Amino acid sequence: MLAATPIGNLQDASPRLLETLKNARVIAAEDTRTTKQLLKLLGVATEAEFVAIHDHNEHTKAAGIAARAAEVDVVLVSDAGMPAVSDPGYRVVAEAVKQGVQVTVIPGPSAVTTALAVSGIPTDRFTFEGFLPRKAGERHSLLAELAAEQRTMVFFESPHRIAQSLSELAEIFGEGRIAAVCRELTKMFEEVKRGTLAELADWTAAGVKGEIVLVVAGAKPESLNTADAVARVRQLTAQGLKLKTAAKQVAEGFGGSARELYNLALKTESTDDDKQ
Repeated sequence: MLAATPIGNLQDASPRLLETLKNARVIAAEDTRTTKQLLKLLGVATEAEFVAIHDHNEHTKAAGIAARAAEVDVVLVSDAGMPAVSDPGYRVVAEAVKQGVQVTVIPGPSAVTTALAVSGIPTDRFTFEGFLPRKAGERHSLLAELAAEQRTMVFFESPHRIAQSLSELAEIFGEGRIAAVCRELTKMFEEVKRGTLAELADWTAAGVKGEIVLVVAGAKPESLNTADAVARVRQLTAQGLKLKTAAKQVAEGFGGSARELYNLALKTESTDDDKQ
């Protein structure tokens, strides 16, 4: 059983969660110390066996935990929020499905949907991108690919990297793209700062603290002109994407012809070569 735990406010723990943790035979936790402290704060006494399941051991322990769940009640929790959403759990669920073990969920808090709901940015279609890559090249490549994404995008980010990430987002997505920095959700110092990417980059430059979820509006097809689209194609090819693939990807966001963008980008490449 997957069980969502509070992302900040302990009162968000449901009666069903408390009862399940109390009666569990095995609790598989991202950090057993964190989970034991949570149970203490919630006033939950349990005789469950605790098993650590985290990013570094999930691939080796997943099959065993899934097999154990066929025999006794196993509750899988992360440090906060819903397991398997940018946290350990996916491999355990996949193994359970493979072994024919029933998987159920205790729904509850999620930083992704909480930030999305409070952001004031369209929620009808969205994509969750997790943490941006730490390496600059990989990060730039991913953001270049996402620049034409029309759905709202949700990211997790470290307070130490948020200013840099916002600056790069403003550079690649455009300074005027609307976004929201959601900090310390459901906690005492919860704060949601809304504005353009440029404004938010300036705001975070002095430093921010706490756990952060970043919500960024999707691209609007009408906001791109042909020159922007060709530049975007060139940017993607510079990151290693094939020209045809880049043209098709940008055309989907631009609303234009992939063939036309391909030809225009090819023409500008030829012009640049002639100048050299």
